[in-house]
Amino acid sequence: MPSQFLDEVREVIQEFFKLPGEEKSKYSRAAGESEGYGQDKVVSEKQVLDWCDRLSLRIYPEDQRKPKLWPEKPEDFREKIVEFAANIKSVMVIIFKAMARSLKLEVDSFSKQFGERAIMQGRFILYPPCPTPDQVFGLKAHSDRSGMTILLQDRQVQGLQVLKDDKWLTVPIIPYALFVNLGDQMQIMSNGIFKSPMHRVVTNPKRGKITVAIFNEPEPENEIGPVESLVDEKRPRLYKSVKNYANFNYECFQKGLVALDAPKFNH
Repeated sequence: MPSQFLDEVREVIQEFFKLPGEEKSKYSRAAGESEGYGQDKVVSEKQVLDWCDRLSLRIYPEDQRKPKLWPEKPEDFREKIVEFAANIKSVMVIIFKAMARSLKLEVDSFSKQFGERAIMQGRFILYPPCPTPDQVFGLKAHSDRSGMTILLQDRQVQGLQVLKDDKWLTVPIIPYALFVNLGDQMQIMSNGIFKSPMHRVVTNPKRGKITVAIFNEPEPENEIGPVESLVDEKRPRLYKSVKNYANFNYECFQKGLVALDAPKFNH
């Protein structure tokens, strides 16, 4: 994707968040729903809300898009996001094949578990400046529920951090690079070889930032589990097969639980 196009994607996101509240509220999320404009649905009294403004949309399958939730302003919002998502979909196909080859597997060993009607969600986020960045997170610590998440970060403002060896490391800004993050479902399918890292977003006292996150998930009724050839005496099966893991993961993190603990086998 040309750098100019990535800037155009960032621009339509920024323009949407600059709209008056009354205009943005036209696309508000319905109670109990995950799509639309607004904060996450509440599933627990313990839930900590994030310091951010967000719009969530289902992009694939195409027939599951909800046009009434897609902003009409800026006028080229839909065009840019659909083109961006189509490109991201192609990138994900290449990465899934490369990951399978790296483990000497059939190239479709991971991708076929997602099904013909795999889900792709887009999340468009504004993290406003925060007066108390040491006390408030833009996005609380979690691991992704997806198979894979691809991020287009803000061009200038950092904030994404990944947990490694019990230390939070800040992901550097590379303006025209995409950041690939693996989700829990890839850790399950690879029998623990590929990791789904804990990550969070810290706030900035002076500058806001935007992020575009595209999530890839299996069809909800598809059962996913470790690829059989990755299970042997040296590496026993670590995870049970699961269905609709995405919803389960979301509820666990809002309740302060670690979702990946549930499908683990106790050897």
